[in-house]
Formats: sequence, C-alpha cells, structure tokens
Amino acid sequence: MKKLLVFLPAFFLLSLTAPLFSQNNTMWKTLSKITYKKEYDEMLGFKVDVPVFSQDVHSLEGTEVTITGYIIPVEGYKSHKEFIFSAYPYNMCFFCGGAGPETVMEVVSLEPVSYTADPITIKGILHLNATDINRLMYSLEEVELIN
Repeated sequence: MKKLLVFLPAFFLLSLTAPLFSQNNTMWKTLSKITYKKEYDEMLGFKVDVPVFSQDVHSLEGTEVTITGYIIPVEGYKSHKEFIFSAYPYNMCFFCGGAGPETVMEVVSLEPVSYTADPITIKGILHLNATDINRLMYSLEEVELIN
C-alpha cells in the first residue's frame, strides 16, 4: 500500500506534464519533415543542399507556434533578444555536430530573454527559409517567453 501511495502522486504529475512534453516534441518532429535537393549556387560555384519543406511544415509558415528547447549562446547576435534556439542542449545541438539543421532556429524576441542551460518554452511567428544559405532554415519572430 505504501508503494502505491508513493507511485500514485508521481504518476499523477507525469500525466499532467506528458501532454506538454509531447506537444512541444511534436513541433520539433514536424519541423524535421524535410528533404533536400542539390542546386548549383552561382555565388559559391558549387552545388548546395536546399531544404524542401513538407506540406506539414509549409502549413506552419507565418503562424504562431509554441516550442520548447534550449538557448544556444552564439557570438555575433546583438542582444538577448536575438539568439539561436535548439531542440537539444548545447552539447548535442547542430553546431556541435549532434543534430541536423532542422533542429535549430533563429529567434528574435520582443523582450530580452536571460540565458539558461535549462529548457524554456517560447511562442512566436514561424518563418521558413529555403533560399538564403547564410541563414538558418527556420526563424521565430515576435517571440514571447512562456516559461
């Protein structure tokens, strides 16, 4: 009986947080629904991989999305209003060789967001990029910190 009393509250808490985790995890999974095609880049003088977004991803263009992830500290961004956001922590992110380019996005927030190594949840307007190889394929603008 004591074991049941210990596991019951834990199960209850997990049942409350599971939809939150799965909802945000679903957003990153949706954003990963891409393929690539090779196209010749005049400026570079060789073929580059260009993202081809699925219909699921295209349907998110210009819409407000909520997503959970990690702030990646990157030099060159102007303030805490501009940063890179990742599905994975710093040691596993795209820039560190642990994931693909579909797992990161550029963020421009309305208010400064303090750096933390813990996951945060943000919402903003999603934009897709398949043409500028100097930018990430996803950007989130008008971002607000949820938690």
